[in-house]
Amino acid sequence: MLGESDVRLTAWVHGHVQGVGFRWWTRSRALELGLTGYAANKADGRVQVVAQGPRDACERLLDLLEGGNTPGQVDKVISDWSEPADAIAGFTER
Repeated sequence: MLGESDVRLTAWVHGHVQGVGFRWWTRSRALELGLTGYAANKADGRVQVVAQGPRDACERLLDLLEGGNTPGQVDKVISDWSEPADAIAGFTER
């Protein structure tokens, strides 16, 4: 159930982030933060992370994605903030 203060974070993670457990790691962090959404490999080598929930939890996830302690090697993260869209059940790897 979406709350009044909920947001949607869409983050495009650039670097060596496929085949290194990055989506699993992201899913684990997002679930710890109580977020819903998904992490998906893209054909160009990026991982797209979509997370919905309280803004502070989404900001914490973004900090973790940018923090340097991820699997693989993150070169940069491009983030976009928006209103939450349809509710997403759980947090999945795609």
